[in-house]
Amino acid sequence: MSKHILIVDDEEMIRELLSSALEMEAYECHTASNVDEALTLLGTIPVDLVISDIMMRGRSGVDLLRELKLIDKDIAVLMITGLSDMNTALECVHLGADDYITKPFGINRVILTVKNLMERRSLTLEKKQYQASLEFKVQEQTAQIRNTMNELSHAYDSTLTALVKALDAREKEVGSHSERVMNYAVLLGEKMGVAGKELQELAKGALLHDIGKIGISDNILLKPGPLDEREWLEMRRHPEVGYAILSEIDFLKGPADMILSHHERFDGSGYPKRLKGDQIPLSSRIFTLVDTLDAMTSDRPYRNALPFARMTAEIITCKGSQFDPEITDLFTSIPRQLWEECAGKRLMD
Repeated sequence: MSKHILIVDDEEMIRELLSSALEMEAYECHTASNVDEALTLLGTIPVDLVISDIMMRGRSGVDLLRELKLIDKDIAVLMITGLSDMNTALECVHLGADDYITKPFGINRVILTVKNLMERRSLTLEKKQYQASLEFKVQEQTAQIRNTMNELSHAYDSTLTALVKALDAREKEVGSHSERVMNYAVLLGEKMGVAGKELQELAKGALLHDIGKIGISDNILLKPGPLDEREWLEMRRHPEVGYAILSEIDFLKGPADMILSHHERFDGSGYPKRLKGDQIPLSSRIFTLVDTLDAMTSDRPYRNALPFARMTAEIITCKGSQFDPEITDLFTSIPRQLWEECAGKRLMD
């Protein structure tokens, strides 16, 4: 594929000399006698290199150089200057010219310089094409990785949901207690301004809050009557067991912290660490309230679901002792309809 050269000089003899010599080297040459003519030609033909005199009638080669770099910053430019105008030649290099030759010039020097500039331009374009290709491949692979991660995330979520449903079934829960509590927690969390990663961790923590009951024997977990002191101590281990399970899994370390403290109470009388007030993670303070909401509005073997109004009154009674006062106030401001939408059922009047 031939290379195109545009020669710009107001002296016809120099234009013809350069054209003849460079066409002998298999370059395709075009000529212009001034800057405006050169710019017109640039709009109609592909040009790899421009050879331009600096001092011409009308606009100068410096003016042409500035416009060339706006049109195509990768175009090679060789300036021609007189010995008396070296400062302007150096200014041209500063403005983006690739090289300059001085008058009177030897034609062999011009040909050698042109060959070097053409080779340099080819290498620059090849590098750009390689970088563009590399960037495209990186974008393509990033998209593939993102899709794979999304698929893995969906697989993780499906696995976790299936596990939680099995745990709920083990305790003979009606419906999916853990999924309802997760929906409640997300609603209350959003109302408190929790978002992004923290909201995702709150949701996962709420869904998996009872994962530690895997380590509790059926004799204790499913005992129909009240637990004795030894059994109660064993049951109270489940937050720590849950934390031990999840804290070893990188993407569940955040939810693990919530699970460890989901039985703490605002007044410090909870377990396992008797944390108090703001010592308890916000996610755990949110969860504690919505867990009670679901427990009180769901049927149990020993009692029927409580009416929504009575449940609300009980929660208000425990404001400041079991529950964070600020979260309690926010809870009571949320319309009942939104809680029912989260539950997927009508709560008892």
